[in-house]
Formats: sequence, structure tokens, C-alpha cells
Amino acid sequence: MKKTLDLKKSVYELIQEYPEVVQILSSVGFSEVENKVAQHTVAKVMTIPQGAAIKHIALGHVIRAFRKAGFAIEGREEVGFAGPEVAKNREERKAELKKMLLQLHDGIPLEQVRQAFIRSFSHVEAAEIMAAEQELIQEGTPIEEVQKLCDLHSALFHDAAGQRVQNPEEVEQMLRNAYEETGHPLRTFKRENDVLRQAIVAVKEDLAKGTDAGASLGKMADLAIHYAKKGDLLYPLLAQKYGVTGPSKVMWTVDDEIRRDVRLLQRREFHEEIWREEVKTLVQRAEEMIYKEEHILFPICVRTFTQADWVQIYKDGEDYDPAFSLPAEVWAAATAGKAAVLPEGWEDGKIVMPGGSFTVRQLTAVLNTMPVEITFVDEEDVNRFFNEGPKVFKRPMAAIGRDVYSCHPPKIEAMVRMIISEFKAGRRDKVERWAERKGKPLFVTYFAVRDRDGKYLGTLETVQDMQFAKDHFAGRS
Repeated sequence: MKKTLDLKKSVYELIQEYPEVVQILSSVGFSEVENKVAQHTVAKVMTIPQGAAIKHIALGHVIRAFRKAGFAIEGREEVGFAGPEVAKNREERKAELKKMLLQLHDGIPLEQVRQAFIRSFSHVEAAEIMAAEQELIQEGTPIEEVQKLCDLHSALFHDAAGQRVQNPEEVEQMLRNAYEETGHPLRTFKRENDVLRQAIVAVKEDLAKGTDAGASLGKMADLAIHYAKKGDLLYPLLAQKYGVTGPSKVMWTVDDEIRRDVRLLQRREFHEEIWREEVKTLVQRAEEMIYKEEHILFPICVRTFTQADWVQIYKDGEDYDPAFSLPAEVWAAATAGKAAVLPEGWEDGKIVMPGGSFTVRQLTAVLNTMPVEITFVDEEDVNRFFNEGPKVFKRPMAAIGRDVYSCHPPKIEAMVRMIISEFKAGRRDKVERWAERKGKPLFVTYFAVRDRDGKYLGTLETVQDMQFAKDHFAGRS
């Protein structure tokens, strides 16, 4: 029986039709396809050509593997587009984007190039546009040039005919589900965008009425938090784990420009006509970025990230200030896993901790590099650790393993006992004091060290030479 591999079908459909597809794809670099969860999520909305572009795997290499396994290939050059005048396959599509970049470089008006972009790409899936851009980057096209394509993306936002970058219905449903799930990171990003839209409308209304837009512009300031989360939580994960580098190399730079312009325009004292024009341009770019997020970035994320990825994004997102004063939502799917044991211990010659891992050599060097003297006393009041290097308060290594109180003269011992007893009782978490030795100002801090459940583990003392700060401020005065 003839086996036919239709490249227009999703990976999921191909697996259902030919189970051996899993092993063939895994053998050429798609190891994720062996994961049953991936087969029933990402694989349902991903074709082999799309996956090859994202993973930086030559499609020809994949096709050869299937042909070797006895498959005939169909659908390689067939893609459904808006009309007869648009690009028909990936190579034509990439060539069309290059042509548009050259037109912009040669001074062809942006609006004229926009219309060509709409004709060629209005019915193309978002991931396809991003993949084509990514290939341009890989071929050496300057990032600054590829950034101009962001302006072409916005053509689909402004098009009066209502044409849009398309996403498969499965992806649209995945987005709707995420937006409706209380606490899901994409829902949080969407809520922030909704508030930002309102702020943009307020700025536009002020500009239209000729009133000062300074206060309204101030309400957009928290987009800096929104963009920071994108830059820290989404772009690197797409690029490093999944090989989707387009957003991190193109959209990220635009984010920084918008954030910078908000800050600079807020600082401007006089709101003359040129300021108003700059604000008008700014809000247009911010509005377009909302569209790019919701129709290009978020669909790529929702079709690519695993549930474990989203849980980690949620947990990391808790470290950021709320954007636009939106109350934080609890995501049940993530909090249900909080009882799980966090990684810690010894593995492959490394000390494994919840925040990462060190070799002993690395950890020792890090602790010795810190510009503070460190002493750790455990819960039984025994000296357990000093970092190395010159010290104002000498700490002989012979003191390791000794009772901490035996290392202090009587008048200091009483203070040490008082501090530690306060820590153990939970009445205090930190004690600070200033001291001076050999004319140098020292800042000494005692910290109660507790685990995640609040259990007392010991006391940490840090001593920092503050002469650098004294010199700095003396110089300024």
C-alpha cells in the first residue's frame, strides 16, 4: 500500500494516519514529538514545514528521511492564500518580504508597500510570517531591516477591509481558553492590554480636542512592566527552548523604543506641537504592538509552550509589580503544583537549588566575589560558614564548628544572644547597625534565615565597607 505524506496536514493528523511518523520525526531532530502531551496539543496545530522552520531543521532533510522510509510527498508547494497575485510557497513568500524591504530602503512610501503586504500576507498564518522573517535573519539580513517588517504587520491592523493575519481555528480556541482561564499568564497579558487600550484612547481624545495629554500619557507608563515581562518571560523561552528567534530580535527592540519614548515624552516640560506629534506617533506604535502581541506573538506562544512552561511563566511573573494597578489573579493550575518538592540536592557534581545550580567551585567563587563579609550560624548557634578574603572582623577558620557565643567577648556576647533569641522567637527578621574600624564606615546586618515555611534555619551576618559610598556622596557635595 502506497504511503503518502501530505505536508499540508498537521503533525497530529499524520501520526494518526501513520504512527511511524513519530519515530521518523524524532530521528531528524523533533524529539518533542515523542511526548504524548505534545502530540495532542502543539502537534494538532503544527505542520511539518512550520515545525522545521521553528526548529531550524532543513525541510529537505526531513523529506529525505520520509522518502527513505517509503513515503511519497505531497503538498510541499501548496499553500492557501488570498488570491492569484500572492506568493504561493515559502521561498516566494520570503522573496516577497525581501522585495518589500528593498522598496522601503529605496524610499518607496510605507503606505504603498503596506498595500502589497496586505495582498500577499493577509490570509497567511501568523507563524508563517514570523518563520519567513526568521529565515531572513538567519541569512544575514540586518536586524534593523527586518524590524521594518513590524510596520508592515501593522498594515493588517489599519486595513479598512478588515483583513487580518489568520490563525487556525484550533489556535484561536486555545487563545480563547487561555483568556477565559482566571490567572493564566496570557489572560494577564490580555487584561493589561485592555487597560492600555483605554489609556491610548484617552491620549487620542486629548490630542483630538487640543487639550494637554500629559496626564493621559502618564497612564500608559506601566506598559514598561508589561513589556519587561514579555522580554523576560516570553521572548527568551521562544528563542532558546524552541528556536523561534523572530520576536526576540524584532519585537523586543520595538518594545524598548516604545518604552523609552513614553519615558522621555513624560519628562518633557513643554508640550508644544512637536511634542504632540511625537505622542501621536508613540500611541500609534503602542496600539500596533498590542495587535502584534494578540495576533502574532500570543498565538505563537499558545501553540508552542507546554503547560509546564506556562506554570513557570506564572510563578516567575509573581515577582513583577502589577501593571496598571490590576489585582493579581490566582491561577489554580499553577498553585496546585506549589506543594511539589522544589529541586535541591546534589546532581552530576552540582549543588541543585530551586533557583538553579552551581558546582562547589562556582559557588565558592561567587560567595568570595560578593563585596561583603559573610558569616552563617546555624539553628543550633554553631558557626558553619565564612566566605574567604580580607576581613575587617577577623574570622579564623578554626572557629568553624564552634558555638558562636564562644567567639565573642562578654560585652558582645550578650548582644549576639539577644539578636538570635529575637530571630528564633520570630519577633524580628533583621538587625542593622553602623560601626567604624580604622576610620572606615561599616554597615553590619544580621538576618534571620528561614525556609519557605518560615522555619528558622540560622543567622546570617554581613559586613560591608561603605567607604565607597562616603567618597561618592562627598564628591557630589
